[in-house]
Order: sequence, then C-alpha cells, then structure tokens
Amino acid sequence: MSEYEGLLKEHQPDWQALLNNVRGNGTPKRVHHMELFHDPEIRDAIAHRFHLMENIPEGDPDRERKKLIAVNRFCGFDHVSVNLVGIDMPMRHCSVQDTADMARVGGRAYMEEHAGPITTWEEFERYPWPNPLVPEAARELEWFSQNLPEDMCIVAHTGHFCEFLAWLMGYEALCYALHDQRDLVRAIADRILELHQAEMDRFLSFDRVKLIWGSDDMGFKTGTLISPEHMREFVLQGHKKLADRAHEAGRLYLLHSCGRLDQIMGDLIDHVRIDAKHSFEDTIEDVRQDKAGYGQRIALLGGIDVDFLCRANEQAIRQRVRETLDVCMLGGRYCLGSGNSVANYIPLDNYLAMIDEGRLYSN
Repeated sequence: MSEYEGLLKEHQPDWQALLNNVRGNGTPKRVHHMELFHDPEIRDAIAHRFHLMENIPEGDPDRERKKLIAVNRFCGFDHVSVNLVGIDMPMRHCSVQDTADMARVGGRAYMEEHAGPITTWEEFERYPWPNPLVPEAARELEWFSQNLPEDMCIVAHTGHFCEFLAWLMGYEALCYALHDQRDLVRAIADRILELHQAEMDRFLSFDRVKLIWGSDDMGFKTGTLISPEHMREFVLQGHKKLADRAHEAGRLYLLHSCGRLDQIMGDLIDHVRIDAKHSFEDTIEDVRQDKAGYGQRIALLGGIDVDFLCRANEQAIRQRVRETLDVCMLGGRYCLGSGNSVANYIPLDNYLAMIDEGRLYSN
C-alpha cells in the first residue's frame, strides 16, 4: 500500500450528510472528520507536503482563506470553522518557549491564573468590552459565505462562559469571588452572555452557518473547575440560551469542553440540550465506552487521545482508529478526530495516519 493511500483518493465533502450523521439519522455511508482546529503550523505543513497551494499565487490576498479550505477538504472535513474578527478581549497572558518540532514563533501563551483584568467593580466598569455588531467583525463570514464550495458549510464558534469567567477574573480570584463577590461574578457572567448572544445573532444571519460550536473548558482531570452548583448558576444557563437560539433557527449546537463533566452531563443533555460533545481524554473517559452510554442520545466528536497520538506508532494509531470506528459508527452520531485539537506538537505523520485510516475505513 502506498503512503496515505486513503488521503490520496478524491474526497467529496457533503455538509448535509454531516448534519444527518450528527443528528443520528442512521449509519453514515462514510467516516466524517471533525476537529476543533488545526494549529497553523500543522495546516502549513500539510499544505506544503501535499502541494495544496500550487495553483494559488503567493500574492493572492485570500491565500490563507483558500489554504484553510484546501487543507480541510484534504483532511476529509465537510466544513470550515469561521469566527467573528477584531473583537478580542484583553487578557493577562504568560508566555513560555515552544519546544515542539514545529515550534511557534514567539512561544506559547497561557492565561495568568492568579488575577485577571477584572477583580473589582472599578475594573469591571473600565473594561473595554468588544462590540460584535460592528460591520467589519463579520468580514470572514461574508467571504466564506460567498466563496466556500457548495458542498461545505460553516461552523461558528462561541460560548466561552466558564473560560471567560476564569480568564477575566483569574481562576484563583474567581474561586474566592464565588464566595466573597458573587454580585461581581454575576455581572461578568451577564456581560459574557450579552456578548455571546450578539455573536449568535451575527452567526445566524448567515445561511451557510449550519452548526454552532460552543467552546468552553469546564473541567480538569477529576472534576469541574467550579462546583456543579456554580456551573448551573453562572455557566450552563448561558449555554442553554445559545442552544435554544440555535435550535430555533434550525442549527445544531455542539459543545467542546475539556475535563471530567460527569456531574453535569445530565444537565448538558437534558437542560442545555447539546447535540454533540467534543474533547475526550483517555485518563478521563474513553469515547468507545461513552458510545454505549450518552452516545446514544448525542453525537460524540473526536476521541483519539492527543497523548496517544503523540506517543504511539503508526500501526497502533491505525488499529485504535479502526477499533473506535467499529464501535462508534453504528447508527451515526460520531465524527473521527483527535481527542482535543491538532496541536503543533503532535507528530504530523501520526495525525496523517489517523485521518488516512478513517478514509480507508469508508472504502
């Protein structure tokens, strides 16, 4: 067998088949692939290795957009992910050297955990909240709506309720504030909801946006970042409002969250009414086991553990993919992908083996 035989076969995206798969309308005819995102270094490496940009001039002002489409199609996706632009929120970051083989210039950044930009009412009043309604915020949505091939759809990302609380206050400060300044936590949560509802209105005004992906890390290895009760009060209500709005508009609402969510999965399925769950780590839960549980009620996205992808050899990765698809494909409600995202420290050949095996499985 030649290297990456499956990837070198022509792939025909079908966004409607993707939606039917997520809804559980029977076993799909082929494997559908989804990722939260590729790190830019991974996307660039795939485009370079497989000559995906040969017909796009260096000076093309839309070169990066066309690269996203080309790489996603090559990797078996039926979609591209598009966000509003120019509405970033000032945070406090710490930086470290990136030691990956495809290292990021400038290193990797992570959030300051002790104290964020809002820990007092005075800081809350001074904070420069962005405005998602400015016309230029939707320029990427406008371009992809006009130029994306008809067999692909747009996935829009929003819903960072728990993350923004922890980032704006600092995780440590948030934990204290839940006891000492609940009114401030409430005020920040309300502003986050206003922001996301405005984002949602922009997303839903574009017909080619077919799925909304709430991306909100809520937990760690053994539990939720804040108590389940606080999750229900300050986080899940926001997701419910977004999910309700998406459903009213005929869109699906997916959820990405890292961490152990056992204590709130019932809330997410029955109250928030998510259509799919993403992010699976073997030390927390195995997607193959979840298929027989809540995987009968919502779709499961990804599940090939990132640590496994980093450390395993090609044969083990291909076997894990086949075993996962044998369990999860039946009846639909499964998309193949990494357990979290395709980070630049995942060996490229390992990631390619995963998606290649998924393509071969369909034939």
